[in-house]
Amino acid sequence: MQARSTLAASLPRIASSLVVPLCAPAALKVLVPISRVSSPVPSPSRNVHTTGNRRWFSGTAIRNLASSAPSTPQARRKDFLGADDLSGLLVVSIDQAVAAPLCAAKLADAGARVIKVERKGEGDFARGYDRHVRGQDSSYFVWLNRGKESVALDLKDPNDLRLLDRMISKADVFIQNLAPGATSRMKVDGLGFGSKALRQRYPRLITVDMSGYGERGPLKDMKAYDMLVQGESGLITLSGARVGISLCDIGCGLSAYSGVLQALYHRERTGKGRGVEVSLYHALSDWTNPQLLMYTEGGFASKPSGIHHPGLAPYGAYRAGDGLEVLISIQNEREWANLATKVLNRPELTTDPRFNPNTSRVKNRKALDEIILDAFGKLTRADLIAKLEAAQIAYGRMSTLDDLAAHPQNRYIKVGTQSGKEEVTLLGPGTQFVDEEHEPEGLRTKESAEWFGIVPGLDEHGTKIREEFSS
Repeated sequence: MQARSTLAASLPRIASSLVVPLCAPAALKVLVPISRVSSPVPSPSRNVHTTGNRRWFSGTAIRNLASSAPSTPQARRKDFLGADDLSGLLVVSIDQAVAAPLCAAKLADAGARVIKVERKGEGDFARGYDRHVRGQDSSYFVWLNRGKESVALDLKDPNDLRLLDRMISKADVFIQNLAPGATSRMKVDGLGFGSKALRQRYPRLITVDMSGYGERGPLKDMKAYDMLVQGESGLITLSGARVGISLCDIGCGLSAYSGVLQALYHRERTGKGRGVEVSLYHALSDWTNPQLLMYTEGGFASKPSGIHHPGLAPYGAYRAGDGLEVLISIQNEREWANLATKVLNRPELTTDPRFNPNTSRVKNRKALDEIILDAFGKLTRADLIAKLEAAQIAYGRMSTLDDLAAHPQNRYIKVGTQSGKEEVTLLGPGTQFVDEEHEPEGLRTKESAEWFGIVPGLDEHGTKIREEFSS
């Protein structure tokens, strides 16, 4: 029978009191939530069996805690706001690369128990993308797999398929991004693993199918990776180059995450699960609608314009007199007037028909850029920024990776690597939750970073999971 679980709104809440010795050094205190949630699917972040509401451990690295800390991916996770919102939910995810692991990571961040199913022997091929983290671990894998459990299965072995079915029978969410049609071809004892078959078998189950081009249409069986879909979706044509991050994968993963949350709310109201289908192509092509509408409705074809907005001007990167670049963005005529009069010191530009309104500025971008570069070239970037701030013009700096690593606006989280279980800091998620009792006093530094769980080794939890789901 499928496990009974609901949204956090109907789950018992964890007590907020803490037991932390005052003598413990602040940098070494790590709070472990202790759950009193009654659930047939225990969440690993709540599996510390002890009296009281909280326990704390001290240590400078996770490897020093191996003998005393619970062997669970989230065992040392702090009680930050939002960490328990999805506690009690079980997610089974057959995933690899970026998109599906990102969706599952977001669910784990919110407190769900996530079991990552990997290929027996090789595991998620993202484990081998690089070895830059501590000289051993993949940067992508560390980012995307914190707080999960790993079990390695042979998806052609009948016994492993039976185990998978028992896991799914107790799950709330099942995620997969295997090759097109792969799960539909998996069968054991007359039972299929396609999403429709699974939902018929387990009506409360939410299934998530992630693919390159979707479950329907002429390209549904086409193999896809991020840069290939950047090309198919028109993104490379619009930008002039491949975007330097896995934009399609990330957009697909975040779309799937929002779809899961919507499906959970639907199940809360109706008692029924539903299927969520997300593709790299559709996640990204949706974002190109403004440029497509400009073309299909107005005949305007956006062309690659370097580090400049194709439909707004001035909006892009300009070099100051000291060789450093600054980006500016003019969104309306009021801001254009402020730039012309207070920064460029050219008030006559506000009535020049070449530059009014925005459509004229876009048409005459080359002449406009020459005027801006001439004015900016007489100032250092620091002096230019001071003038932009005084004129209330939005700006940004062109950050290098060194700049990003030391950016004053960064907030941090910590995860444990799979190699030696050492701590490593990452930039925190985009979402932060606040309420009257949890109003952050400042940004989380590397020293005060919240704990987001351990990155699992391949099949690290295989024995435990096989025992738990043995029948």
